[in-house]
Amino acid sequence: MTQDAQNRNSAPMKSAFVTGASKGIGFAVAQALAGAGYAVTLTSRHQDEVEAAARQIGQGARGVQCDVRDPRALQQAVDAHVAAFGGLDVLFVNAGLGRFANVTDLTIEQWQEVIDTNLSGAFYTVKAALPALKRRGGYIFTLSSLAGKNPFAGGAAYNASKFGLNGLSEVLMLDLRQHGIKVTQIMPGSVATHFNGHTPGQGDEWKIQPEDIARLTLDLLAMPERTLPSRIEVRPSKPPQK
Repeated sequence: MTQDAQNRNSAPMKSAFVTGASKGIGFAVAQALAGAGYAVTLTSRHQDEVEAAARQIGQGARGVQCDVRDPRALQQAVDAHVAAFGGLDVLFVNAGLGRFANVTDLTIEQWQEVIDTNLSGAFYTVKAALPALKRRGGYIFTLSSLAGKNPFAGGAAYNASKFGLNGLSEVLMLDLRQHGIKVTQIMPGSVATHFNGHTPGQGDEWKIQPEDIARLTLDLLAMPERTLPSRIEVRPSKPPQK
């Protein structure tokens, strides 16, 4: 056996942790990473859905029930991932939801649910994963939105959460780059997912597809170490004319 072959055999398996991964973008990203040779943990609030998603991916993927609003549960999930796979290389912060209403009608409970999931949940996820990422460097992706720079009527909670996530992501990039950790915020426009109760189907062909974001993720991982695309805006190339 050559020295190169010995080094490959002894190299630790790369692994990824993806939140909100039972369907949509999170599932597509987890599936693509598994196909690229990463050991993957998928998380979701719904145990039956995330376990089914992991079985569909196969290749040793793990499905773990976890609510990103719970820092303790997140830490347990990340620790279990590291114990299973020996480390962590990619963190894809995807879990999110939307509640849309005129600010007059938006309830405090709806506001808290969105901010706690989309913004605080992202912070908790990164905090749980940082010790493992720092041990051997890695990559953090945050799934934001064009709504993080373009406010719209009825979007008080959602816009605020994504504006905040963009700010958090930029600070993470600045704080962590000297630790060998890259941070990229991905900001899609319309994506054909189950977001906000939508069922993807006919009529969604013009939208960004979840697998497009997954391909983008793999492309970013393949970038040279010296180069960091810190913010990526993604739009449908030809949306319907209004």
